[in-house]
Amino acid sequence: MPVHNSEIADAFDRLADLLEIEDANPFRVRAYRNAARTVRGYPRSMSDLLADGIDLTELPDIGDDLAKKIQVLVETGKLPLLEEVEARTPPALSELMKIEGLGPKRVRALFLELNIKTLDDLKEAAESGKIHDVAGFGDKSEEKIRKRVEKFSGERPRTLLIDAEENARPLVEYLRKAEGIKDVIIAGSFRRRKDTVGDLDILITARKDSPIMDHFTRYDEVEEVASKGKTRSTVYLRSGIQVDLRVVPQVSYGAAQHYFTGSKAHNIAVRKMGIKKGYKINEYGVFDGDQRIAGKTEKSVYAAVGLPFIPPELRENHGELEAAGQGNLPKLITLENIRGNLHTHTKASDGHNTLREMAEAAAKLGYDYLAITEHSKSLAVARGLSVKQLREHLEKIDALNEQLDGIVLLKSSEVDILEDGSLDYPDEVLRELDFTVCAIHQKFDLPRKKQTERILRAMDNPNFNILAHPSGRLINKRDPYETDLEKILEAAKERGCFAELNAQPQRLDLTDEGCMMAKDIGVRISIATDAHSTFDLEHMRCGVDQARRGWLEKSDVINCLPLQSLLKLFSR
Repeated sequence: MPVHNSEIADAFDRLADLLEIEDANPFRVRAYRNAARTVRGYPRSMSDLLADGIDLTELPDIGDDLAKKIQVLVETGKLPLLEEVEARTPPALSELMKIEGLGPKRVRALFLELNIKTLDDLKEAAESGKIHDVAGFGDKSEEKIRKRVEKFSGERPRTLLIDAEENARPLVEYLRKAEGIKDVIIAGSFRRRKDTVGDLDILITARKDSPIMDHFTRYDEVEEVASKGKTRSTVYLRSGIQVDLRVVPQVSYGAAQHYFTGSKAHNIAVRKMGIKKGYKINEYGVFDGDQRIAGKTEKSVYAAVGLPFIPPELRENHGELEAAGQGNLPKLITLENIRGNLHTHTKASDGHNTLREMAEAAAKLGYDYLAITEHSKSLAVARGLSVKQLREHLEKIDALNEQLDGIVLLKSSEVDILEDGSLDYPDEVLRELDFTVCAIHQKFDLPRKKQTERILRAMDNPNFNILAHPSGRLINKRDPYETDLEKILEAAKERGCFAELNAQPQRLDLTDEGCMMAKDIGVRISIATDAHSTFDLEHMRCGVDQARRGWLEKSDVINCLPLQSLLKLFSR
């Protein structure tokens, strides 16, 4: 039974959490976190790499010891060191770290002082007023914890789209091998490319004698068969994801795709349009009385109500039906439109590859340019560059550009926006860059008004160009910091600044709604990977998915421009 990269990464992250709670060597903890990041984002499974005889130590941040642990995990599904640590440190403590604001040091303090081991313990302590007496806490901290515990349901969070893909890909390949299979498609939020997925809805057309349901329920990653029928079965995979499989008639395939892709609000609106024409629309087709008049294709379903085909990413009832009716659907951006990447890191700060390696990987993707954006000096945890180090790094970029053919490295930096709104390098240094990518990495908990004003003051600096990961969210891990995004985007428009759509699968920030707002206001977007390794560059597709959900077209995205046109934008 294959072990997925996400399972290996989760094991390393959990081990790092527990070791940090134990106050273990920080370098040891960081090694596991870095390994988790490498494994989670790697485009090929560790199982496949080992099967092909590839040395895992060739991967960034994977040494001999970690390579052996990965091999054990792949072969046995277990990590002995994690089991050893869990035996001496209550494993539920790592669950407490899911509460925003509770890092390992605070969890350790609560455990030692109040014997808090579980979420229930934490809730009871917060409600009874015990927490504010613990060193490092206070009345405000206790109140925040109480509210956050109430908000945290403890339910299994929705699955990151990229993790859902890791589960879906081999399952679909497996299903295609069954006898009599014709069509296989994953519908639902997966097909709409939402940043998280609740479950997987798979539609199949097949011969009547196909043993598809037996084949499906025998899949080696099925943990539980919840139901099994002739046309529908539900299972839970080892990862916890629910999978619903439906066999539909070929004549209804398009109607079923439309119905099960959703969203619910979009479908209801389409059905209402059908009712006005005297039609009934459901998963079996479009009916005029008892006669099916459409449904074999999705295009026929939309045509029945007088509309062109609407891309799945737009189906949220956010105005797409009106736009389709008026012939104004956007021509959505595609991965092929991207000319370069404007946010990447190398070994000079906290990246894993050299300048040349990043440049060559970007050239293989067909890019014309790649921006190198090392962290600025205040972000010590990411080995931010001092002014001297930055200037030396810029010289290396210039030297390498003389050797490169077909791609240009742009000189930039991911510059910290400090609490007072100033930027982390002096203006004379910022002017030496081709452009800046400016970001908040600290003080996430400022009040909404102060956080907004902080960003607006930073934008007042004429050397400010792109606002990176504008909300600071980490999906399922950290809520967005509070800002007035509309006010920020309006200020960006006035000042000639741009907003980033960070394509890291755990960020996807801007959100789709944020992209729509930016488009409406007239702020153009940089879709960038925030790559810390060569394989992170491939996450551009995740950003493009999000951009399509946000109605973005080629003209809305600055890194669809040729180099000289792009550079002109950065002159304020």
